[in-house]
Amino acid sequence: MIQYLFHRLLQGGLVLLALFTLSFFLCRLLPGGPYQSEKAIPEHVKQKMMEQDGYHLPVHQQYLRRLSGVVRGDLGLSIRLSGRPVNDVIAQSFPVSFQLGLVSMMLASLIGVPAGVISAWKKNSAVDFGVMAVAMLGLCLPSFVIGPILAETMGRSWQWFPVMGWNGADPSTWVLPMVTLGLVYAAYLARLTRAGMLDTLSQDFVRTAHAKGVPMHRILIKHCLRGGLVPAAAYIGPAFAGIISGSLVIESVFQVPGLGRHFVKAIETNDVNVIMGIALLYGGLVVLGNIVSDLLILWLNPRARTLSS
Repeated sequence: MIQYLFHRLLQGGLVLLALFTLSFFLCRLLPGGPYQSEKAIPEHVKQKMMEQDGYHLPVHQQYLRRLSGVVRGDLGLSIRLSGRPVNDVIAQSFPVSFQLGLVSMMLASLIGVPAGVISAWKKNSAVDFGVMAVAMLGLCLPSFVIGPILAETMGRSWQWFPVMGWNGADPSTWVLPMVTLGLVYAAYLARLTRAGMLDTLSQDFVRTAHAKGVPMHRILIKHCLRGGLVPAAAYIGPAFAGIISGSLVIESVFQVPGLGRHFVKAIETNDVNVIMGIALLYGGLVVLGNIVSDLLILWLNPRARTLSS
């Protein structure tokens, strides 16, 4: 297990190195240069930032200098925010995005997993068709479509929940962005859970339990649930990373003060240090999510543990 985990961490490090390299050179290809569009920065501050970022050096030396800074945990200074450290920008905004992603993923799991189990239990019934139809609708409607619809109906028309802003101490401000992000992922989880449960229900040990007169609800909970959740477990880790990185548009729609706001502004103003810092953070979350999913699969499926060893 330790060797497998080390191997996965090494792979993740190589992925992040490739992501850093790609984002570094893509940012250097942006037209105009990162300092030419920011007229509000005083000249002496601009010169200091350019010197610290190494823009007077050849490109390969800039690359090594930036890579060395990232390895040390220094993501540089924000051009748009007049020299504010990118680490501070992320430290202030990431907890909001993480909280939004966490509650959205919890909602998706609470809806999607039970729906998939019930759908598999009632295979080919009206309940099964109804659950899968709703799941298909959730897959067809992206979050950037669901968000404005919920904002107009539940927010402005019915005034059930606040439309703008985010207050960590007021759960009513979480509802609309949480539901907007969670519904799409709930649809995926419902379909994956149903597929996993149907595969497990077709195994010989389930038929043996049926023949012995074991009640169906006991078969589902005691014998099938753990194996049936393997496809969902493989999805939850990357989905959690995706739900955080995919909240960029939703944070803009509902004015959530998370990383999405800074990322969009950084792209608009060519703030390359913020772009690279947030991109690396999102990449790290995806790598971590995949590793967590692999560990969940090893726990749920003993055969996978044998193969990994």
